[in-house]
This record gives sequence, C-alpha cells and structure tokens, in this order.
Amino acid sequence: MIPVLGVTDQTIAVLGFGRSGRATAAALREGGAQVVAWDDGADTRAEAAAEGWEIADLTRDATWERGIAALITSPGIPHLYPTPHAAIAQALARGVPVDNDIGLFFRSWATGEWERFDTAPRVIAVTGSNGKSTTAALIHHVLDAAGRPTQLGGNIGRGVLSLDPAQDGEVVVLELSSYQTDLARALTPDVAVFTNLSPDHLDRHGGLGGYFAAKRRLFAEGGPDRAVIGVDEVEGRYLAGQMGMGPGDDRVIRISSGTKLEGFGWSVFARKGFLAEWRKGRQVASVDLRSVPGLPGAHNHQNACAAWAACRAVGLSPREIEAGFRTFAGLPHRSQRLAEIGGVAFVNDSKATNVDSAAKALQAFPRIRWIAGGLGKEGGIAALAPHLGGVVKAYLIGHSARDFALQLGAVPHEICETMETAVARAASEAEPGETVLLAPAAASFDQYPNFEKRGEDFARLVAALPGA
Repeated sequence: MIPVLGVTDQTIAVLGFGRSGRATAAALREGGAQVVAWDDGADTRAEAAAEGWEIADLTRDATWERGIAALITSPGIPHLYPTPHAAIAQALARGVPVDNDIGLFFRSWATGEWERFDTAPRVIAVTGSNGKSTTAALIHHVLDAAGRPTQLGGNIGRGVLSLDPAQDGEVVVLELSSYQTDLARALTPDVAVFTNLSPDHLDRHGGLGGYFAAKRRLFAEGGPDRAVIGVDEVEGRYLAGQMGMGPGDDRVIRISSGTKLEGFGWSVFARKGFLAEWRKGRQVASVDLRSVPGLPGAHNHQNACAAWAACRAVGLSPREIEAGFRTFAGLPHRSQRLAEIGGVAFVNDSKATNVDSAAKALQAFPRIRWIAGGLGKEGGIAALAPHLGGVVKAYLIGHSARDFALQLGAVPHEICETMETAVARAASEAEPGETVLLAPAAASFDQYPNFEKRGEDFARLVAALPGA
C-alpha cells in the first residue's frame, strides 16, 4: 500500500466504493485521514458500512458542512460531461478540490526513504485509445525478464495505491485511461507513452477534442523526461511537435507502425514485420517481430515499438528487450495464442468487441476461420468488408448471427449460434496453416456477462479439442 501524504487529520470524502475506492480509502486512512465514503449502490454502501467505513450522503448539503478537505472520486463517475455527479457538483460549488487515486499516487509515491537508494525509482505511464493494456503489460514483462524490480498497476493489474512502496531502482508501469488522466491533480511520470488516438468516450469528454485533451495532460502537465509518442495520427504528430524543440530533440521518441521515421533525433518504427530503432540519423537496433508469437499483427507491432522505446528510455539494451519480447505470452483475450493443434492456430481476441478492433485482428493472420457474433453494435459488421479477404469461412454466434450473415456477402459462413458449435465446426474444417480466430466484433452480453467470460469459454473448448 502507498500511504497518502499530506492528509493527516483531514476529513477526506471518497465517492465510489468499488475496488479502486476501497484501496483509496485504505491508503488515505493509512496516511492519517478520516474517511467519509459514499456509493450510489445501496448494497455497496451496506458492505462498506459492515467493514467499518463511515457512510455519509455526499449529495446532501449537511455532509459538506463538517469541513471536508477534498473529494476523491472513482474514474467511472462523470465529473464534467455530460453532467457532474451530484456529489462532485457539491464539491465544485464549494471550492473543494476534486482528485482521483492517480493524483494521490503521484503526490505520495516519492518519500524520504529514497535518499538511501542508489537508483531512484521511476514511473512509466501509458495512455492512448488502443493497445495501452498490451503495451503496459509488455513493458512490465520485459523489465521483469531483464531482472529489474517492477510493478504493474493503474487501469491494469493492481490499483495504484495498492502497489507496494518503492524499491531501489524499481520501475512502476501504469496504464492510464482518459478518465484517470483528465482529473488527476498530479501527473509526474518519468516516461510517458501515447499509443494512438481513435474516437472513444466522447460523451465523457465533450467530443474528440476533449478526449485528446485528457490524454495530452499526461504530457503537457506531466512534464516527462522522455515522451514516447505514436505519430500515425495527426494528434500524435501535433503532440510530438509540442513536446520537442525540433526534429532532432531526442527527449521525444516518435513511434509508428508502417511509416519509416529516419529524420528525427530518436525514433522506433515497424515496417513489414521488422522493428527498427534510429538515433541521430542512423539505425542502432532492429528485430524481426514476425517470429514473436505473442505480438501478431501490425497493431501489436505498434505496441512493440512503444514498449521498445519506453524500455530503452529507462536503460535496457536491445538484447534484453528482444529477449523479453520472445517470452511475452500476450494478454488474455487480446490476440492471445491459445494453442496449435495439427498445424492450426487458435487465437482468442474476445476483447475485439467492435469493428475497429476486429479489423486489426483480421489483418493479423493470412487464412482465418473466423468466429464472430454476439450482441452487435450499430452498423453491424458492414465496415469490415475491406478486411475479409483472409477469411476462409465465418462461424456466427449469438444474437446478431443472422444479421451478420446478411452482411458477409460472398464470404462462406455458417450460423452456429453457440460457441461450442462454432469451435467444433471450425476445428473440424480448419487445415494446417490456418487460424481459428475468435474476434466477435460484438458485445458479449447476450450470452456472457463480459468479454472475459466469453474468451474463457472459447479457451475451455479449445483445450478440450483432440490433440490439444
């Protein structure tokens, strides 16, 4: 646990008492604060009260009259758009600071104990629209494989205030969502990573500009020593230009999947499956990503570039990073290679819940037996038409199976309805060199509580196949 600094004898309110809220409350109490908690869910409030936490309705005037010094809110609770939560509106009207656990972490991470360390701990913070979970996990894995003390937290792994106090030379890797970077009052990473930008969470940020602005705060206000920035979109190119003093400024490491970046002080890019690192006009390292099983496809090659740059920024050698890449198994449900049976690969990308993520998965493999379907989103899979050239056959499941079938045109397909039928049919028809890919392009809620359970069911069925 990271005890929160500067809160001794203060009354601090915590809004939202799920996993992060409980960890925040515990860290505040460890730092000497008196915690007042509130959650909109009656069952959650009852559980918190049974655990000994003081519950007070933060939407009521009377609660604020006791002198609350700050309000700490969970990331899923709106603080500005489309409208502030009633408790946050109370704080804003009274001039009470509103923060989140990320802000508390950055102001509490460094302590006097660091004076006895030979090497100061560092923080790598990863944000962006797509790939940030894989990038953060890959950085953490490479550091661990190289023998560096490291922890993983934020939007993946452990809540930031649940992390252990720093060790000598440790590198903490944080995945940060736009909800987290938008509100945090302190943001001071040593290395900040921006993967890419595509429209998401627009209602929470008042549009695409507000969404990008939330990501940009990690750099503009965080002031990292090194900025690793994906420049495949105009927003990334703009951000890189703002962070650097010119193209030769190697405090900015530009990354790309598909574009050769040679005219900069420091860049890492991947083209045709090969990653290259360039510094001051010459190539200093390269690696063939095509032989790295845990990082298939151009989207994962972009993640690899970001991870490579971040690890180089904290002093790892190319040899150490490449060795870590080769032992990275991938994250569950994200282009996760489960098995190879009789020359047929089985890949779980249950996280591909929309057409954008499904398109990336479909471009990662040459000959695909595609399992798709679930609770389809607006427009179905019509936008995937340009990416279906590698699909040998589609096996459709769930609520939208018949709707998807109507949009597949001449692509061979079969309505299977259930995952069990789809896996059995795909496995029986697949030939060596093909990939059975679960990339649903749909939500899971018609048949599963979440995409994780859907992916777990797929993995269970694959593990039960003959020869697995």
